[in-house]
Amino acid sequence: MSNPQDQTTSPLAASAPPRWKRMLWWSAGPVLVLAVGTWLYLGSGRYASTDNAYVQADRVTIAPQIAGRVIEVDVRENQTVKKGEVLFRIDPKPLELALARMDAQAESVKSLLDAARNGYQAAQADARSASADLRYKQQQFSRLQELRSRGLIAQQSLDDAANNLAAARAKLDADNAAVTKAQHMLGGLPDTPDAELAGYKLALAQRAQAQLDLEHATVRAPIDGTIGRTTLQPGDFLGIGQAAMPLVATTLWVDANFKETDLTHVAVGQSASVEVDTYPGRKWRAHVASISPASGAEFSLLPAQNATGNWVKVVQRIPVRLAFEPVADEGMVLRAGMSAVVAIDTGENNSVLSQWRGARATSVAHVAGK
Repeated sequence: MSNPQDQTTSPLAASAPPRWKRMLWWSAGPVLVLAVGTWLYLGSGRYASTDNAYVQADRVTIAPQIAGRVIEVDVRENQTVKKGEVLFRIDPKPLELALARMDAQAESVKSLLDAARNGYQAAQADARSASADLRYKQQQFSRLQELRSRGLIAQQSLDDAANNLAAARAKLDADNAAVTKAQHMLGGLPDTPDAELAGYKLALAQRAQAQLDLEHATVRAPIDGTIGRTTLQPGDFLGIGQAAMPLVATTLWVDANFKETDLTHVAVGQSASVEVDTYPGRKWRAHVASISPASGAEFSLLPAQNATGNWVKVVQRIPVRLAFEPVADEGMVLRAGMSAVVAIDTGENNSVLSQWRGARATSVAHVAGK
C-alpha cells in the first residue's frame, strides 16, 4: 500500500524549479543592476542641463529728444508695434516758430554777405579813385613847392596844397580800411561761396537743428516690439531724455546660469533644447551663442571677499546665452522673463575611451607643468 503523505508532497516537489535555476536568478539580479548602472554612467555627461534659465529680450526705454507737452498718444499698453510706427507726438508749435526764426536768420546772414560783396566792390572803386586823387595832390604840392621856392606864389597857396594832400592821404586810408573790412566779412576771399563762409554755415546749422527738433516732435518706434507698462497721457509734459514708455523687442534669447562644474565640455555653437514652463512638453531648438567671461558674482556691485574669515566653497554659476533657431509660428508666444529648462548637447560622454583620453591629457599637462 502506498503512503498518502508521499502522494500529497510529490506534486509540489515536481513543480519546484531546480536549485541551479534559483541560483542563476539570484546571481543575475546584481549583475543586471550593475550593467544598467554602468550603462547609465557611461551614457551620462553628454548633456549639460539647468533649470536656472530665463527667456530674455532687449528693452528700450522710449524718451523724447526734445522737451514739450504731449498732444497725442498713438499706442496703448501691450500693443505690438513695428519699427518706424508713431508712438506719440509732442506739441510742434514752439518748434515751428523756432524753425521760422532760423530761416529768417539764415536769410539775414545771406543779405549781409551780399551787402558785404557790394560794399567790397564799392570800397575798391573808392580806393582806386582816392589813390589817383592822392597822386594828383602830391604832384600839385610838389609844383607849388617849387614855385614857392622861387617866390612866385604866396605861402597860403602852398599851405592849402599841403592840407589837400593830407586829406587825400586820409581818404585813401579810409577806403583801404573799408576794403579790408568787407574782405574780412567775406572770409578773406571775396569770391568764396556763401555755403563756405563761417557765418552762413552757422546759420544753416542752426536752421538744420531747428528742423531736426521739429522732426523729433513725432516719436517713433526704433525697433519692432511690444509696448510695456505706461501711463503716458495727452497733456503730460516730458523733458529731454525723460522715460515715457518701455518697448520690449521681439527678438528673444535664453540666459542660463550653469554650475561651473557643468561647463567642462560646453562650447559656443553647440545645439541645445529649451523647454519653457508655460508650455510643458514643448521644446524649442537653440544653440549656444556665447559664454560669459566671468561668473555672475564677479559682476555684482559688491563682489564676495574670501581672503578673510572662515571660507566655505560655493559652486559658482556662469551665465550662458542661447539663441533660438528659426521655427514656424505655432501660436506659442514666448515672453521675456519666462522660466525655462535648458539642455546642451556637448557631444561628450563618460565612455571608457573619453575617460582614458581625459586622464592621458591630464597626465601630459601635469608632466609639462613640471
